[in-house]
Amino acid sequence: MLLNKQGYPEEGELVLCKINKVSYNAVFVNVDEYRKPGMIHISEVSPGRIRNINDFVKVGKAVVCKVLRVNTERGHIDLSLRRVNDNQKRKKMDTIKQELKAEKIIEDSAKLLKLDVQKFYYAVAKIPMQEDKCVYPSFEAVIEEDYDLSVLGLEKKQTETIEKLIRERIKPKQVEIVGDISIKTYEANGVDVVRKALVMIEDADREKISIKYLGASKFRLMLVAHDYQEAEGILKKGLDAAKKFCEKNKAEFSFVRVDKK
Repeated sequence: MLLNKQGYPEEGELVLCKINKVSYNAVFVNVDEYRKPGMIHISEVSPGRIRNINDFVKVGKAVVCKVLRVNTERGHIDLSLRRVNDNQKRKKMDTIKQELKAEKIIEDSAKLLKLDVQKFYYAVAKIPMQEDKCVYPSFEAVIEEDYDLSVLGLEKKQTETIEKLIRERIKPKQVEIVGDISIKTYEANGVDVVRKALVMIEDADREKISIKYLGASKFRLMLVAHDYQEAEGILKKGLDAAKKFCEKNKAEFSFVRVDKK
């Protein structure tokens, strides 16, 4: 990683570490983001009694740890593995992956501009690191909020090069809602009622809604939008119109969300 945060991590912070050495009662790591050593006592490796610490950790493995204590005078960072749950680990790893993507954009930009990668990284990262302690949020803001990279103080050609790669490689955030629609009717014009009800749902936003037939009067709806507020608004508009139409035409209408796994 090019990322090198200044100073020391805060207590309670989640950090990515690489295991360097394993002893009988402790694990010694490198805290990658801060380029500093840290230690995990055996009692913080895993809940319960540990007979052999090597059953839980391996040299060279990357792990997400929680910072317990920091002694800046001695340069000690005490860490915990067992106090990081799966959800926290997943979120931290997602953040690291995003930051690596930002670093790759900077690296490739530097190569195109024939600049030193490390020096260019620090030039680009200086302001974002002060605000967010990482670079990716600023790059994402270029896509989501038209963030102006000129505030980084780069030369025009440098700004244009890095922005071009950002727009090529970072896509806008999307959220997805999936659900099953059921429309039952025994009226003579039932087929036409079902068709018109589905069209009403799609008309809420044809670019973001898709519907496919599942069989037995059931249909799968998929809605992809920029954020949940937008998605919920579109969904409500379409479902309300379809439900009202079905009630008027003596058809049973229902919608059940499907959990995404």
